[in-house]
Amino acid sequence: MDDLTLRALNLVEEAQAGAAARVLAVAEAALREPTGEISDGPAAMHFARVVALTRLDDLPAAIAAAGLMLTAADREGSAGWRSCALSLRATRRLRLGDQDIAEYDIEAVLRDLVSAEIALLADEPDPVIRGNAHTGIAIGYAQLRLYELAVPQFQAAYEATCRASYPDNGNRAMWLCNLAELNLIWALELYQIGQVAEAEKLTTVAEEYAVRAAAEASGPRAQVWRLSALLYAACSRADRQDPAEAAADIPRYVALLKGYGLKEQHQELLLCRPFHAVALRRSGRPDEALRVIQDAVASLAPDTDWLISAALHRTHAVLLAANGSPDAVPGLTYGDALAELLWRQRQRWLHTAMTMQSYDVLRWQHEQAEQAAQTDPLTGVANRRGLDTFLQTLAASGTAAEQPVAVLAADIDRFKHINDSLGHATGDDVLRAVAQLLTSNVRTGDLVARLGGDEFVAILPGAGTVAATEVAQRVVRAIAGLTAWPVRVRVSVGVASGRAYSFEEALTRADSAMYAAKRAGGNRASVSA
Repeated sequence: MDDLTLRALNLVEEAQAGAAARVLAVAEAALREPTGEISDGPAAMHFARVVALTRLDDLPAAIAAAGLMLTAADREGSAGWRSCALSLRATRRLRLGDQDIAEYDIEAVLRDLVSAEIALLADEPDPVIRGNAHTGIAIGYAQLRLYELAVPQFQAAYEATCRASYPDNGNRAMWLCNLAELNLIWALELYQIGQVAEAEKLTTVAEEYAVRAAAEASGPRAQVWRLSALLYAACSRADRQDPAEAAADIPRYVALLKGYGLKEQHQELLLCRPFHAVALRRSGRPDEALRVIQDAVASLAPDTDWLISAALHRTHAVLLAANGSPDAVPGLTYGDALAELLWRQRQRWLHTAMTMQSYDVLRWQHEQAEQAAQTDPLTGVANRRGLDTFLQTLAASGTAAEQPVAVLAADIDRFKHINDSLGHATGDDVLRAVAQLLTSNVRTGDLVARLGGDEFVAILPGAGTVAATEVAQRVVRAIAGLTAWPVRVRVSVGVASGRAYSFEEALTRADSAMYAAKRAGGNRASVSA
């Protein structure tokens, strides 16, 4: 994790801890540093800005900020930040739709979440960014109750924390707790539609995650995560083995967590109440079960998650009906019918998301295959086919007629001697190094291609002779600075630029200038006459 990412994540923690206004000011100042425009700043700082705006409850601005983050991530070529930007935009859109039905757009939310998944098919080397990306997708799917899609994302986030380079900040236990919690919520919804056996399978899975979380808790909040995990494990046992032990453990862990500042209205504590009531009822203590659930219902806040609220009310109705209350039966019947309708809605969303996934994965695979066909496998730059595609696109855009296009032809000096004296494996390393330096010294939007052997070409749209010569000289100096091998690596570069001739003629002229540079001793740039 680089310093910029660390700084941004620290700002995110500050914003979540209540300092959102200060974080917004700091993030915007950092974003303006490169050019004076917020849009031109790094994706990491856009991330902090999105979170700060969300904490300040300015969801339209947060959605717009996520769009700027997406542009920055694409500019930086970061798969992880791109994924984070998409999932941030999705979850903010979802929240805005909850507040204003005119803003409700489930298809746009699903499109962003699926696109965030597809972005991670590309490599993201930073495990912290990758972990945050998977978590953002998981949260979005969980908010839509698409449990089947959320679980693998939380699992992937956990796996990111297992890398040696990941800091020991307690996230491993956090994501295992998230998996336990998600399976418990999933089970609650299944109970509401009468799928008891499937619900019990999920509570078994929840207990496994919770036990692992308790064992792996670490970092500054280790005890909180350990207690949360033990609470979830106790909830998981309420509907299965030893309900009496669960009935004793749940209130004990709740009391301990309250000692760490969790309020009665906290989702984590409310989630455990239906399980506590079930454990008490199954232990032969129906009156206590009813009191527990009545107290929980009375403490519900307006912003309580609707699924947990529904589970509490349904458990209350079930206990009242079991105690012989005739008034509970109509409400229970109505609630079960509504739960079934909501489950069917969830299934439709799941089908839509999975269809989007299948289509996008196929498209991504096709794009990867096409890219591979246009890429030199040794050096990673374009091959001749990739060069031709680039030139065709450039010609179709009208660039050749409207502005100059420069061509650099580069050839490694005495490359045969490098191969003969150091071996072909070293020769391949030299080719890769030269390709990398060519790529890093041209501009964004330029193309570097390997034509074969040790011959490379670079296309610089919009560059005149002076600008192209400066690039060529920079390339010559950079390659001359390579010191990894006992033989010094040198390169000759030919430059051609102009509007009047075709690309093929430009290539020919640049090639002639390159040979002129070689005849003059190599390790230099030469401009076509």
